[in-house]
Amino acid sequence: MARSTNTQFAVAVHVLTLLAGVTDGRALSSEELSRSANVNPVYVRRVLGPMRSAGLVHSRPGVNGGWELAVDAAHLTLDRIWLLLQGDEPVLGLHGPDPTCLTGRSVQKTLTGLDRAVAAAVATALGRYTVQDVVEGVPDGVAVPGL
Repeated sequence: MARSTNTQFAVAVHVLTLLAGVTDGRALSSEELSRSANVNPVYVRRVLGPMRSAGLVHSRPGVNGGWELAVDAAHLTLDRIWLLLQGDEPVLGLHGPDPTCLTGRSVQKTLTGLDRAVAAAVATALGRYTVQDVVEGVPDGVAVPGL
């Protein structure tokens, strides 16, 4: 099975779920989050940057600093995370055909439309779940209605 090369969404859900599970009020460092997600701390900071800009997390500098969830995990839907990180990037991995090729232009136009439809379907499906659902393990093995 092909694997996506963009892991930002998965890493974001991982670290947000970890932050949602912290009940002792302490912030988690990029290093702690990166160990759990098995990625580089710089990657964690790159993924959490848009989350911070959107007000979903905040960070504190210093010895006892780190990252904290800034919103209720029960109200943070996965589509919001997806859309923050995915934006308008193609979901299907579109290529750039020769612009002088009639077939290439036609295929590209069709695939671009399909890509937007797939992106909308992904966002709709992810909108059914929250970070709190992931904390509780609810989506694990759950069939998504309509898919």
